Amino acid sequence: MHSTKLLLITSEFPPQPGGIGNHAHHVAQSLGAHRFVVTVLADQRSESGEDEAQFDANQEYTVKRVKRRTFLLFTYLKRMYLAIQLTKKQDVLLVSGKFSLWIAGLVRFFTSKKIVAVIHGSEVAIPPSLKQSFTKWCLRRCDTVISISSFTASLVSNWNLKDIIIVPNGFSIPKSKPREPDFTEPLQLITVGNVTQRKGQHNIVQALPALLARFPKLQYHIVGIPTEKERVQELALQLGVQDHVIFHGKVSEEEKINMLKQANVFVMLSETTPEGDVEGFGIAILEANALGLPAIGALGCGIEDAISDKNSGVLIDPKSPEQMVAAVTEILDNYHHYGQAAKKWSQRFTWDKISKQYAKILMP
Repeated sequence: MHSTKLLLITSEFPPQPGGIGNHAHHVAQSLGAHRFVVTVLADQRSESGEDEAQFDANQEYTVKRVKRRTFLLFTYLKRMYLAIQLTKKQDVLLVSGKFSLWIAGLVRFFTSKKIVAVIHGSEVAIPPSLKQSFTKWCLRRCDTVISISSFTASLVSNWNLKDIIIVPNGFSIPKSKPREPDFTEPLQLITVGNVTQRKGQHNIVQALPALLARFPKLQYHIVGIPTEKERVQELALQLGVQDHVIFHGKVSEEEKINMLKQANVFVMLSETTPEGDVEGFGIAILEANALGLPAIGALGCGIEDAISDKNSGVLIDPKSPEQMVAAVTEILDNYHHYGQAAKKWSQRFTWDKISKQYAKILMP
């Protein structure tokens, strides 16, 4: 059985942060087990490129980088040129992230090979505009569109695309042993993710006065790049709950896992921003679930696919402190059930299972 040569074009890629890049890396890595020979085309996002070169050298797949230039048009043209040249040597093309979707639409002029696009959420959650029309046109030129959630698929439901298949994000099982499914005071809540409006840390802070009336010693741990930390801090001060909110900033993988194991409930009350930035799925929830941590997540976004409601966690209106209190109480009253169910639920999303779905779709 011969190998399939795949070109993966992505708008983000490790070691620089970003969920799209993390997803692309794991797709490239896991497809090797299914006889795919993968070449990744991504930007060099750091000035020196040293970190990227070191990361790329340690991978089993090939990575080609495009250095970002001050004059962006040159960057776009270099990406386009490399995409066309590399596609000639491949059997199938997979694109992920905003500018990658646009490249796919234009590359179609030069190839009849199979093109598959992955949509995450924000790149298609745009109001009617020239940008939306162009994105729509590019996706229509793809043979198949993979959506990471039912929510993201709903954003393009009236775009008349050829073929939409929902394949959720995968995650890597933490090497650490899961926590014991028991609850002891004080209540420890945790969110892992970039501190932004989309991730919704402010929604949890908004619910803290109501939660503290029930759980007076509660602590809320915020882990992740502190992009909008000041805004969340200011809200905590206004509400008088600042002593119960702990910012940890960006931490190592080992530190993150230890913090998750010390927490009782994972919380992600994401929201869609006015600019159209949406939560496409919520992979951090499954990483927490795998360690035996139940989750509370927001309705109205891709998190609906990441939580099995009243099983691995509870889905709520992110703007309702009352629902937040009820969800925490529900989980703590049935903690053993939720902890065990969370571990079991997470196993559906491991990369060995998700990569099989990708391999099937990507066969030329």
